[in-house]
Amino acid sequence: MKTTPKNILFISPFFFPEPISTGKFNTDLVIALREQGHHVKTLCFHPFYPKWKTKKSNMQLEDVTIIRGGKRVYYSSKTFARRIILELSYAFFILRKIFKHQRNTDIIIPVFPPSLAFYCTLPFLKKEIKKVGMVHDLQEIYSQEKKGFLFKWIKKSIHQVEKKVYQSCDKLIFLSKEMKETAQKMYQLNEANLAIQYPFVTIKTNKNKRFEDLEKIFPNNKKHIVYSGALGEKQNPVELYNAFNYCSKKRPQLRFHFFSQGGIFEKLKDKNTNSEIKFHDLVEIEQVEELYKKSFIQIIPQLPGTSKGSLPSKLPNLLASKCNILCITDSGSDIDTLFKKNQLKKVITCWDFELILKSIDEFLMEKKLDNSKHFEISELLFHINSMINIILEQ
Repeated sequence: MKTTPKNILFISPFFFPEPISTGKFNTDLVIALREQGHHVKTLCFHPFYPKWKTKKSNMQLEDVTIIRGGKRVYYSSKTFARRIILELSYAFFILRKIFKHQRNTDIIIPVFPPSLAFYCTLPFLKKEIKKVGMVHDLQEIYSQEKKGFLFKWIKKSIHQVEKKVYQSCDKLIFLSKEMKETAQKMYQLNEANLAIQYPFVTIKTNKNKRFEDLEKIFPNNKKHIVYSGALGEKQNPVELYNAFNYCSKKRPQLRFHFFSQGGIFEKLKDKNTNSEIKFHDLVEIEQVEELYKKSFIQIIPQLPGTSKGSLPSKLPNLLASKCNILCITDSGSDIDTLFKKNQLKKVITCWDFELILKSIDEFLMEKKLDNSKHFEISELLFHINSMINIILEQ
């Protein structure tokens, strides 16, 4: 259904040409809005994720206005400190730009987190602009495990900021049912303003394409277990490495891989002494389909107790690729429910290494693996047009 073209202001530091996570998600969403005839302007930072090192970029997208900042921002190697730096620097950037760039705007789309920038601009936004917030992570969930007076104060501050920005939106889109229900309870949100839409498929499959770029990385004499994507605290990276280390010693026919970048990735790589655990930079976008096809199993790990905070954005692409998937998540999470309800392979709800090994063995023992149902679910639930419809609905 065609709609009247809208002037849309997109607010997130993460944007093109960042290759993964929120940056890739935001870019694909903006392109889809543009392709439907809408005029999109983004206020973003120069690329810095996942290495947390600013890389100045003048790259543009056709018919999208990109206003960049943050080229002189330097991030700490410590997770807590660099998040503070991001929140403050991006808030300062948005405050400088919002007066000019909200002119003639019909819809503003702030992507959370970060949240402080939108919080600071609320007193200056024109009331007639429709505010459609998109929640990728609930930061308060990730702050709950931190101890001490300082982190207690930070958690309280996060609560106040997230509550204010969420309550100020005319519409809030959550990427999972679990996130929506958690936020609604924590922040006393109006049910009528809330929507759930799973992240969308972005991978484009090509049946006739020859896959040869990654042959040296994936020799045929091994079965390859792969983690690929951003590697932060919410992926439980140290325990994931330990699980890989344990399983590799039990099953010599397996080889384990990390495809990522960033500080945690480099630390694990530096300490690794296991020749069956390999570390690689992120592959190029055009190689992602090959990466998935040559992975015997793709791992989706979540730190215990954090599934309410986010839903992995790469899940739709893995399902669309008909990969073997092993999810390690919380019991009752959206992923747990989705996989068990639709009999997808496979989900476990604890980090017991023997159980992880047993799950891998189940894949190894199957003579014929049929993941056509993965693709069917990706077609049914993970659509970008559904998300755009929510953004544009009156």
